[in-house]
Amino acid sequence: MRVLTRLSACAGLAAVAVASPAAVAAAKTAHTTGTSPVAGYVYTDDNTATTNTVAGFARHADGSLTALSGSPFAAGGAGAAHGNTSQGSIVTADNGRFVLAVDNGSNQISVLRVGSGGALSLVGSPVSSGGTNPVSIGVSGTLVYVANAAPGAPNVTGFRLGFYGRLTPIADSTVALGATAQPDDVVINSTATNLIVPDVAQSVIYTYSISSAGLLTAAPDSPLTAQGLGPFGSAFNPTNPDQLFVSNAHNGTALGTVSAFSVGSDGTLTSIGASPFADDQTAPCWVAVMPNGKYLFAVNTAVPSVSSYAINSDGSLTLIGSFPFEDGTTTAPTDATVSGNDLYVDGQGSDQVAAFRIASGGFLSELASSPVSLPGGATPSGIAAS
Repeated sequence: MRVLTRLSACAGLAAVAVASPAAVAAAKTAHTTGTSPVAGYVYTDDNTATTNTVAGFARHADGSLTALSGSPFAAGGAGAAHGNTSQGSIVTADNGRFVLAVDNGSNQISVLRVGSGGALSLVGSPVSSGGTNPVSIGVSGTLVYVANAAPGAPNVTGFRLGFYGRLTPIADSTVALGATAQPDDVVINSTATNLIVPDVAQSVIYTYSISSAGLLTAAPDSPLTAQGLGPFGSAFNPTNPDQLFVSNAHNGTALGTVSAFSVGSDGTLTSIGASPFADDQTAPCWVAVMPNGKYLFAVNTAVPSVSSYAINSDGSLTLIGSFPFEDGTTTAPTDATVSGNDLYVDGQGSDQVAAFRIASGGFLSELASSPVSLPGGATPSGIAAS
């Protein structure tokens, strides 16, 4: 059994050791980009100083990445030159036609159009995020919500995304969170009927129902006390909008967990099965779910490694195993996304993106071509794929 020990952090948390099956580590196979066709694109929010940029990569059928011509692309707003301790700083929208990214330094949201060959072009000017320090974007259809993490005045604010990429604020959509809240993610289910916001500082989850007009109504039990300390990354099941998963990052050494909830129409959260489910690692921060709803992946920032779970039909989770990064310099992973049969994780520690092939049974093997470097000056704050 391969054992890897690393010190790192997620929202200030220290770390310890991990193990993964030797058979899986040995399963890593070489992949080439020379003849592998382009199957999609991967983008990162660089949050670069003063002028924010978005780095773009072609995603090949074999999972490998190559930098796009013209990358990085200007986002129009200002970056803050630091990585966000949040999930969802960049997202794709409208079936991959657009990329939305937060601009921390100017408190704005940028919309970029995906053109020929994956190249990005700015749609108009960035718009105000509706608050200070935007850290996360949630999208479902044309509905967009942004989490602003300003100390003392955190909120979520809603927008509509037009056909041509124009982002228009929804009147009266801004909802204040608790004054001491630290929102680190905002997610909307596929039917745009529920929205949740984990609060890593207070260990609670804000949960809402969404009206047809895009306005939020707090659930009767919101904010709900989380099932662990430091609720962080979250995701609705793409194939079941009533199933929600939230990682609990701050339980301590080797005590990380992932919670599974059933979400009522009014936003009420009900624990599924024996939730929370053990991660057996430290600081599971970022989570990503396969589009087919079969597997969930939790990025253990403090190790670093990725834990894989099978998602059962009732929404309960079965831990498959934890898989370390092959390159020990890929520390402080900061977000994850799934595209096709591949998982991509960006890392602040080395300004790189790691790529894993998702095999049958939910086992992971890092590609021989992984990791790939981000542009100079990048402080990766999120990753998205189409």
